[in-house]
Amino acid sequence: MEVPELPKHLASNIFQTRHVISSPIPYFSRHKTMTNPLLNSPALPEFSKIRPEHVQPAMAQLIDESRDAIDVLLAAGGPCTWTSLVEPLEDIDDRINRAWSPVGHMNAVVNSDELREAYNACLPLLSAYATEVGQNDALYQAYKSLADGPEFEKLDIAQRKIIENALRDFRLSGVDLPQAGKERFKEIAQELSQLGSQFQDHVMDATQGWTRHVDDEALLMGLPDSARAMAAQAAGAKQLTGWLFTLEFPSYIAIMTYADNRELRRELYTAYATRASDQGPDAGKWDNSEVMEKLLALRHEEAQLLGFANYAELSLATKMAPSTGEVVAFLENLAERSRVSAQEDLAELRAFAERELGIEKPDAWDWTYASEKLRQKKYQLSEEEVRAYFPAAQVVAGMFSVVEKLYGLTIREKTGVDVWHPDARFYEIHDKTGALRGAFFLDLYARAKKRGGAWMDECVTRRRLADHVQTPVAYLTCNFTPPNGDAPALLRHDEVQTLFHEFGHGLQHMLTRIDHLGVSGIHGVEWDAVELPSQFMENFCWEPEALALISGHHETGAPLPKALLDKMIAARNFQSGMQMLRQLEFSLFDFLIHRNYDPAQGGQVYPILDKVRQTVSVVIPPAFNRFPHSFSHIFGGGYAAGYYSYKWAEVLSSDAYSLFEERGIFDPQTGRDFLENILEKGGSQKAMELFVAFRGREPSIDALLRHNGLAKAA
Repeated sequence: MEVPELPKHLASNIFQTRHVISSPIPYFSRHKTMTNPLLNSPALPEFSKIRPEHVQPAMAQLIDESRDAIDVLLAAGGPCTWTSLVEPLEDIDDRINRAWSPVGHMNAVVNSDELREAYNACLPLLSAYATEVGQNDALYQAYKSLADGPEFEKLDIAQRKIIENALRDFRLSGVDLPQAGKERFKEIAQELSQLGSQFQDHVMDATQGWTRHVDDEALLMGLPDSARAMAAQAAGAKQLTGWLFTLEFPSYIAIMTYADNRELRRELYTAYATRASDQGPDAGKWDNSEVMEKLLALRHEEAQLLGFANYAELSLATKMAPSTGEVVAFLENLAERSRVSAQEDLAELRAFAERELGIEKPDAWDWTYASEKLRQKKYQLSEEEVRAYFPAAQVVAGMFSVVEKLYGLTIREKTGVDVWHPDARFYEIHDKTGALRGAFFLDLYARAKKRGGAWMDECVTRRRLADHVQTPVAYLTCNFTPPNGDAPALLRHDEVQTLFHEFGHGLQHMLTRIDHLGVSGIHGVEWDAVELPSQFMENFCWEPEALALISGHHETGAPLPKALLDKMIAARNFQSGMQMLRQLEFSLFDFLIHRNYDPAQGGQVYPILDKVRQTVSVVIPPAFNRFPHSFSHIFGGGYAAGYYSYKWAEVLSSDAYSLFEERGIFDPQTGRDFLENILEKGGSQKAMELFVAFRGREPSIDALLRHNGLAKAA
């Protein structure tokens, strides 16, 4: 899937827009329990009580009160200390975030026109407030005095990191700009937040606005029973006979993988590849063309206001990578190491398509179908056969067992918790002593009015309050095929990896031991290192010891047969060269459109993409393909000039996992070392320092190449 995951963007590192919910904050003397559920302070959101009409009044009131609170704080005078400056500001951030958290989450998972309108109405308010805080010179000077004062060296490493990050982020918010520059920066920030949301809305509407009704069963030749049942269920929900296919990924990928009817594949591919664009069956209806151009222009202007040559340079100010040149060199090096393997993959696939399938000149809608046929023939491996051994309930329970063996944790469902949809579940994590370490909501299945993809987001962030430590809580969201009647939901193996990936993000958020909001969990982690814990977890989906826990036939409970496992492992790196180049195409495209942007020229998106494809890709899609129009990672999420992070962090995750391969994947000491040096430390230290503390050295690319079957190209 082109957009498998979409964590929300941090609009400002001064005002944390990631979602936080906490206990009542005594700092705000005017705060009282009110009928508006967003102005209450329960331990968890009251989802069933929240209505669209609550949103804007609550956020406007909270922002006004927060402005007043900051004014009072700055008027107090006296020397700046951690307790007089940073802690009250964390209280302020915490209070706004715990109100905004369920709003943003519900907008993504139970969207409605009314909620969307309320959500979008608040974006300018939040953006303006974030910019005001980031440009508040008195606040900036207070932080500088704290950094330069005698208390600084007495603070712990996490506290010092928060102050250093804050000073950096003041500068990145334009605090040093002249007044006219500050005003323009504020305008840009507001427009960027609105455009990002508009981009997401267009993608959701385009994805859910197109369907294909089929009443001739002959068109469904090749589709497995599970895909037919899913389509029949979708048709029944619309009071239609036959089968209904959509652009939701489980429906779309079933057609592209299994449908023998080439015309049906072409029809769905065309609709999917042109979503929210000027092409395809809904051309111009939800067109993101102008949105993309505006986003790129505004990002470039923002970067230049702050003294950077381009937005890619600005992006790296909060990342591990030292320069734009090193990012491009890293990606091009990986592409060169993958090219021969990818060319061999493609040649094999072309020959098979012509020889076995009678497709002399495969088109874009043939590649996935032909690849599945080749995989079945080459390894006698069918994805449908594999799915039978991965019922969702077994995978979830087994994943919890993997984490228990790795880190000594216990995960149990807690019922009676208010949720946004009947599909959602709530779980708590306890350590060996019985102490509560974290909790999470889990929402696994695709449905109408739910944003596509998979992601982790924050509900509550750990921080130490006066009388207790706030327990971190996460949202974990996926879009898998839902159960059909009495039949359980069955996951493809790549969906199992997606679930493990998101849970890896969640573990870093939930298992942190850092007590300060600014660097607790994923806060303060360099963005090109944030994928380390998530990609690390994916490796366990291939290990026999872990597979024994997460798999079992949905009808008999029989374990995954060794013969089938051997086939899966043999096929693990099937077409890995092509897959690597596809991800590198996305990464280079993203980075270069931001690094090479020229305000004197318009319409640079597709010329740059075409150039990247000519130098990197072995498969060139048709001219009507409008992939960037739905590339929410970079146009609607937090990965602008940062999509390379997936590969950058995969070097770290592969090398980290190689230590488990050396010592045993459930080696207790190695598990403790990873927990204590990576998961528990949050953003309290630089990611490279934490990696070296765990691995004993800086990362090597060797494990990444080996795990992807590309070591021979090194």
